[in-house]
Amino acid sequence: MRWTLPNVLTVLRLLAAPGVAVMFLYFNRLWADWFALTLFLAAAATDWIDGRLARAWGQETRLGAMLDPIADKAMVVIALMVIVGYSSYSPWIVLPATVIVFREVFVSGLREFLGAAAGTLKVTRLAKWKTTLQMLAIAILFAQGVFEHYLGLERSGMGPERVAAVLAGEAEDVHGLRWMHRGMVATGYAGLTLLWIAALLTLVTGWEYFRKALPHLKD
Repeated sequence: MRWTLPNVLTVLRLLAAPGVAVMFLYFNRLWADWFALTLFLAAAATDWIDGRLARAWGQETRLGAMLDPIADKAMVVIALMVIVGYSSYSPWIVLPATVIVFREVFVSGLREFLGAAAGTLKVTRLAKWKTTLQMLAIAILFAQGVFEHYLGLERSGMGPERVAAVLAGEAEDVHGLRWMHRGMVATGYAGLTLLWIAALLTLVTGWEYFRKALPHLKD
């Protein structure tokens, strides 16, 4: 087992996955959203970097090949759990999140059952796009939480009645709250749209893997 820089980055990404949830245990909203967004973006960046470094430096290892997909799945699943629990858009997130989690469990079960033949379920280009879209959607939804909880008065220093009056155009907008509200709505819809697209790609890639596994499932 070699502790190369790519492997260290992969392990850090794996540890960052539960760290996203821990942010919401120890910090109040807005700060929790900021820290979770920052940690998730940093972890997502290592996903892009570690594989390229491993190939460029000839440091591809069995440890990295094993940990990399686990870290990706842990990041996505834990972040989705947090978003479903805390986002005001959670009713619209539950279905795509369920599809994504179900597919990850299903494909992991297929690989475990196939054992040595699991090489037939190699990661495809479409699956990589799926993961990229999932991470982008999650990052945007965390950013939506930042907008939402700025409007939730933790930074604006205004009461809820005053904020409501500003957003309704009945009071002067000295803090740019209307702009923040428009940004919150636009960010939320963008994140939701990307998450639904990612969920559709998740179904397609899940079916593709199942189809490839079928010859190995026949008695």
